[in-house]
Amino acid sequence: MAKKQFKTESKKLLDMMINSIYTHKEIFLRELISNASDAIDKLYFRSLTDGNVNMNRSDYEIRLTPDKAARTLTVSDNGIGMTRAELEENLGTIAKSGSFDFKKEGEGKETDVDIIGQFGVGFYSAFMVSESITVVSRAYGSDECWQWRSSGADGYYVEEGVMDGHGTRVILHLRPDTDEEKYSEFLDEYRLRALVSKYSDYVRWPIRMLVTSERIKEGSPEDKPEYEEYTEDATLNRMVPIWKKPQSEVTDEEYAEFYRDRFRDYEAPLKVIRQKTEGLSDYTALLFIPASAPYNYYTRDYEKGLMLYSSGVMIMEKCKELLPDHFSFVRGLVDSADLSLNISREMLQHDRQLKSIAKALENKIADELKKMLETDREKYRTFFKAFGTQLKYGLYADYGAHKALLQDLVLFDSSNGEEPTTLKEYVSRMKEGQTQIYYAAAESRSQAELLPRAEAVVKKGYEVLYLTEDVDEFALMMLHEYDGKHFINVNSDGVDLGTEDEKNALKLENEKSADLFAFMKEQIGDGVSAVRFTNTLSGHPVCITSEGAVSTEMEKTLGRMPGAENGIKAEKVLEINADHPIASKLKLLFVEDKDKLADCSRLLYSAARLISGLSIENPSETADLLTKLMIG
Repeated sequence: MAKKQFKTESKKLLDMMINSIYTHKEIFLRELISNASDAIDKLYFRSLTDGNVNMNRSDYEIRLTPDKAARTLTVSDNGIGMTRAELEENLGTIAKSGSFDFKKEGEGKETDVDIIGQFGVGFYSAFMVSESITVVSRAYGSDECWQWRSSGADGYYVEEGVMDGHGTRVILHLRPDTDEEKYSEFLDEYRLRALVSKYSDYVRWPIRMLVTSERIKEGSPEDKPEYEEYTEDATLNRMVPIWKKPQSEVTDEEYAEFYRDRFRDYEAPLKVIRQKTEGLSDYTALLFIPASAPYNYYTRDYEKGLMLYSSGVMIMEKCKELLPDHFSFVRGLVDSADLSLNISREMLQHDRQLKSIAKALENKIADELKKMLETDREKYRTFFKAFGTQLKYGLYADYGAHKALLQDLVLFDSSNGEEPTTLKEYVSRMKEGQTQIYYAAAESRSQAELLPRAEAVVKKGYEVLYLTEDVDEFALMMLHEYDGKHFINVNSDGVDLGTEDEKNALKLENEKSADLFAFMKEQIGDGVSAVRFTNTLSGHPVCITSEGAVSTEMEKTLGRMPGAENGIKAEKVLEINADHPIASKLKLLFVEDKDKLADCSRLLYSAARLISGLSIENPSETADLLTKLMIG
């Protein structure tokens, strides 16, 4: 019998398919099971229009048979089978897909079927683990059986075979184990179970395997039980995906069990989101909002992504293209039969269809979070405690491209009460004539509340947002405004709550004290860009405010970044309460005791830094100044 050559006449092409296209060797089992499922699909859909097909739906199955002694793994099905011509055409021509042809023939007809095979190369992935492959097949309704065998790119043989009934058997003769590769793992029952569960759990036909186990021998004594081996015909896959069942038939506990099992979380999900879309992009999505963040969520080690299935077969474990960074906490899956897959089915081609699904999922997640915020505030607070920081990063990222989507989902502490508030709620409570949204940035709420400027603004009857995370102020700067109301830091030079008469009086007072401020500025040095009186400090003597875009809190955040030793600095101003006794004392010292005024200037600057949450630049000097003033 003469050996035949592959019609591609290219050993290089087959070598590439075996060694380059597939990332993981274990993929071969997914491909062979998918081919077997396609073969059953073809016969089943023929039976819908051909009364001569004598098969019930419950008769179909895919079978795995590992034989450790012979080092073979057999994947068989009782589907439509192949004639000799089909064997040569489908297996003798690399990238020839009988499934693809069948799908094209069925388009628009009653037999239109969602089958898996498209490119005809999946079969050849089995050569990654096999030194030779034998395929025995008998077409439904035929009395002839044919056998195809090959050891790789050198060619193949086709000869008569023997097989009871119709279908196809693919027999893999596994490669010998090496120090680097243990091919015998694909004969292990538990390994095969795990691979079926991972990739083919939702193939619509039962995948069975003969499993040999031990049980207690009947009649053996309880204190010294005897064991015997028995063989069980085990079904390895669930077949019907939970996301394809009617939503009314799935309980919350079943969703929770699926989530915990698939995504290895000990907690039930906070929310389950289901979406089924037909039209431009046909897909089903099952998404979960976790109750708490994984330990590595806010690190570089965390990988976002949704599981991607095509007709129940897992294609990718984490498809990052389906989730934007601001929703990277979402777990779940997408199942679509008509995605444009690449040749290995391991990755997606980046096309409009994928982007369309990703955009639809983004909007769906945002809508569901907004619904949770409006209908179950307690649950939303739990969610926001875990993932709110990520939403704030989303506001800031990509130059604010996502702010319209996210701005109503973020929460901030507020002087209005203990409950965090949304921006929409803040604006709804604004005083008549108020045009700005006030905020105070500090390392904690309690520290923000004690800021002199924050106290003064609250006493004037205005609500203040308390920003306590590094990203907060950057996010608000990127937002710039909400509902036409601009954000303003209470410690910035733009805050002016006085009447026109008060403003004019303060301006005159500062002009009269220009020489005093110049002297104090000289004593403090580069720590401040200016010194001036203010009427916005209530009962406090001093504070530090900032001019320009960078606040003192932003300076601290930027200063913690690597390589930021000489980074961006806030332009600080030392403000002195014009109504506090300290103002009169400073004026008197400027006339009578400039040496003491110099000491007081540096001491007031240190005190203002402490109030603003900044470190004292020279603690030793500050201690010496305090001691000097105390002993007179």
